[in-house]
Amino acid sequence: MLIGDLANSGPMPVLAEVMSFAAQRQRLLAHNIANIDTPDFVPLDVSVADFQANLRDAVKKRREATGSETGEFSPSETRELTRGPGGDLVLKPRTHSGNVLFHDRNSRDVERMMQALAENSVVFRAASELLRQHEGILRSAISQRV
Repeated sequence: MLIGDLANSGPMPVLAEVMSFAAQRQRLLAHNIANIDTPDFVPLDVSVADFQANLRDAVKKRREATGSETGEFSPSETRELTRGPGGDLVLKPRTHSGNVLFHDRNSRDVERMMQALAENSVVFRAASELLRQHEGILRSAISQRV
């Protein structure tokens, strides 16, 4: 099972997890922006810090179990991060966005929302680029090219 071991070693599963989180969070942030003028709409978000801590713990657990960057990578579930039937990451947003409450009881702050959207986009692009580079290195090694 060489290919399976290669795909689940090093940074690949971590980067895939980051990309999955960022993609789902991007949909959530876009939904918040789309409903910015909806009365009584409360934008929700997920805690990036909790996701990062969960990811850090999973990497640490994998290192302690195997002594290296290989082996099973299984982040635990939290109140905002769960696993679907296929093992895919599922977001359950509960964190209030911390925006200003306006007279129409809508909680919004366009600048913060756009900042979160831009930062999340950068995280996704960086993770996807790192994953692409790592896969390129593996392809070169497998095909015995330098």
